[in-house]
Amino acid sequence: MKPIFDIIDQAPTVLWWGAAIYAVTVAVFMILENRTPEKTFAWLLLFFSLPLVGVIIYFMFGRDHRAFSRQDRLLRQELSRQLRSSPHIAEFLAEQPKAIEQLKDEKPLVYDRALELMRRNVQTPLFLYNSLEILQDATEKYPRLCEDLKAAQHSIHMEYFEWASDEVMQEFKKILIERAKAGVQVRVLYDPLGSLLMLKRRYVREMNAGGAKMLPWSSLLAIHTISYRSHRKIVVIDGKIGYIGGLNMSEEYVKGPHSGKFTGWRDTHVRVTGQVVIGLQANFAVRWFNTTKEDLSDLDYYPPITEQHGYLPLQIVNSGPDAEWKAIRSLYFALITAAQKHVYIQSPFFILDEGLTEAIAGAARSGVDVKIMLAPRGPSPQFPYWAGLTYAENVAKAGAKVYFYHGKYFHPKTISVDSVICSIGSANMDIRSFSINYESNLIIYDEKTTRALEADFDNDLKQCTEFTFRAYRRTNILKRARNSLFRLGSPLL
Repeated sequence: MKPIFDIIDQAPTVLWWGAAIYAVTVAVFMILENRTPEKTFAWLLLFFSLPLVGVIIYFMFGRDHRAFSRQDRLLRQELSRQLRSSPHIAEFLAEQPKAIEQLKDEKPLVYDRALELMRRNVQTPLFLYNSLEILQDATEKYPRLCEDLKAAQHSIHMEYFEWASDEVMQEFKKILIERAKAGVQVRVLYDPLGSLLMLKRRYVREMNAGGAKMLPWSSLLAIHTISYRSHRKIVVIDGKIGYIGGLNMSEEYVKGPHSGKFTGWRDTHVRVTGQVVIGLQANFAVRWFNTTKEDLSDLDYYPPITEQHGYLPLQIVNSGPDAEWKAIRSLYFALITAAQKHVYIQSPFFILDEGLTEAIAGAARSGVDVKIMLAPRGPSPQFPYWAGLTYAENVAKAGAKVYFYHGKYFHPKTISVDSVICSIGSANMDIRSFSINYESNLIIYDEKTTRALEADFDNDLKQCTEFTFRAYRRTNILKRARNSLFRLGSPLL
């Protein structure tokens, strides 16, 4: 055995070689990832300055679709194969090519961009015959949802980022347990991090004891996926009625945030019936299987449509860390760059990558009327809102009109273009929603619905003040420096 002093003398050499091997390994690994040079250098800087911490942060926040996609892809393929065995679904899928070409002929530019993007990147079906109802705020959504839940006969499937155990949600618990005892299959997924401070364990135990299965979609103990949150807000009832949008399940959405700084909550959701519910049900089935390994491909969950619906083309677009393409981000980019007249955007957050910033700025500089409505502050830590001011400055300088909504907390996630196409969903206008979270948006190819959404936008302008580039440049330099500092952490905010 070597004397202890010889081992100590050799320690610096061992450490040096360990550091060298570490440096070469992480450098080769990151270079082979083929990310943008900016991201590659940023991660290398973090790895070298904080070796252990940097690796942990990467596994929590930095991995891309290749770490997640295979299982979900195979599951979706198997689900699609089983659904094709149903005559009414097989017939609907067979009509896809003709339906897409027909719709592209109606509005060649903006429709063509969106349809080709969805076909080539994510292969999401186009659902032709549907009915849709825009629900502004929880005062419209919750009573409508309660009514539908009480009438459920076969199954209730719900997935939410936030679910509280407050008084309002106690009423929903009663309804869901009552339906479960009546023989309805009730399944609820919630995000454990999004619901962490608002959902009590007792509430979950009572739901499960009453026959309503309520589960977190992932474990907070799984460090490698803790940053990848399910931000979706989806309901499917009897395979016939669906909900999608920005509203979670909490009394906050009725009364406003508990901070007391706001007079209420402003949000947008959608109730749908028709073919599109097939897509929402399939979305839930994938998430439920990933959580429980229970297969929901039985055709009883995808019943034939018996009610008559008008021609209302819809698509569901999903994004998340398991997707190779940032589908919702790509959709926004395509819609903005295809706009000929105007673009209206609503989002509480506004944190962009360089490409989207240039798309918005380019549209504004080319004469498109770009209006963006944001939340000036929020009930939670203000870091994302501070960082968002710097991006607002960028696009306002290019000629986009930026507005801040006051009074109620502002939480819608919508975009409408040229009064012909719009999208409503769960995705914020930020890097986290586009790249890290699991999100779902509804694309609506319909002038009537889009004009109605734009009318709501115009009505919201009454509660807004305009943000201007010149006014921002006159604000305290220390505040602007603070905002720019938090911009550096934009991908994680």
